[in-house]
Amino acid sequence: MGKSRLLVLASTFPAVPGDGTPEFVADLASEQAKHFDTAVLVPAVPGGDRNEQRNGFRVRRFRFFPRRWEDLADGAIIENIRTRKSRLLQVVPFLLAETVATFRAVRRGKPDIIHAHWIIPQGIVARLVAPTTPTVITTLGGDLYALNSGPFRALKRWVLKRAAYVTVMNEEMAKLVVDLGADPDRVEVLPMGADLSTVRPHVPSTDDTLRLLFVGRLVEKKGVSVLLQALRSLEDVNWELTVIGDGPLRESLEASASEGVTFLGTQGREALREAYANSDLALFPSVPTVNGDQDGLPVALLEAMGSGCAIVASDLPGISEAVVEGETGLLVEPNDSDALATAIRELAYDQPRRKVLGAAAAERANERYSKAAIGKRYVEILQHITDQSV
Repeated sequence: MGKSRLLVLASTFPAVPGDGTPEFVADLASEQAKHFDTAVLVPAVPGGDRNEQRNGFRVRRFRFFPRRWEDLADGAIIENIRTRKSRLLQVVPFLLAETVATFRAVRRGKPDIIHAHWIIPQGIVARLVAPTTPTVITTLGGDLYALNSGPFRALKRWVLKRAAYVTVMNEEMAKLVVDLGADPDRVEVLPMGADLSTVRPHVPSTDDTLRLLFVGRLVEKKGVSVLLQALRSLEDVNWELTVIGDGPLRESLEASASEGVTFLGTQGREALREAYANSDLALFPSVPTVNGDQDGLPVALLEAMGSGCAIVASDLPGISEAVVEGETGLLVEPNDSDALATAIRELAYDQPRRKVLGAAAAERANERYSKAAIGKRYVEILQHITDQSV
């Protein structure tokens, strides 16, 4: 008997491996492809081939706008729209094209099960196009914490009530999806795994410079402005900060940064591995935004933990489930630059403690959040659902 057929729907996917775009969907698909005949349908982005084969699964990208301006899905859709309101013109063509492309993928591939990353829009499209095909919904936070007007809540409720299974990044999100109508017996906290297979061992400092690292999109919820404010009060610490990532706030953040901060922009996976290994502290000062959006559990945080780098992060749901206060890192109140500065100062000249925290973080990441461990659980869920539907 052949493998069951899996269709994966997502809106964030790298144009090419290692281009700096988050690869959690691709990493998970590579694990799923070991057990399922897997096809991935994603929107076109600059530099991406329409069709390709990757790590045992097929990728197809659908076109939705004239190529010159087709950049809605190049990064995070919601943040892209906030950055340039003219991108709203791409939204309706995007939704229509994704619906048509999914319809064709379902008719052509006849999937036994669908895995839709994000309730909006992929969960909605799956529900419209393939209402009888069991669908697993994974929400990473943006569509759940934000997009909470009446119509959006109704759409989310419509999708979640009919989902075969729902996975979320933290316990708070689990409560939110149940409140929206998801069956609590079919909801599980199961974050995206991190590829820790090629992590480089952490390299301790050999001088008195505290090497700080931030990795993430330069958007409001990542809290980089809070970090820059905290660093201004650390005149007694010899620090340097490397910022890896790009986004709509880069220009303003660079303008407000003090001496010692280096913005590298988006970097590939190998550069990230080196950065994690050579940093003393990885910082994740995430904050809730005005519209309610916030991080679920950043994959970059898990990668930094896996490298054995000590962590200082905001005490938010998801993050606080991965980072155990005082054991695998330090947690501070979000939006509190003084508390963040205090935590950094506390670890600045205590290399033995940084080493202990980093080792514990690596152990926790590898046991609970590796691509293999998370992928195994997703495969179990998908197999259980397909077995039931036979």
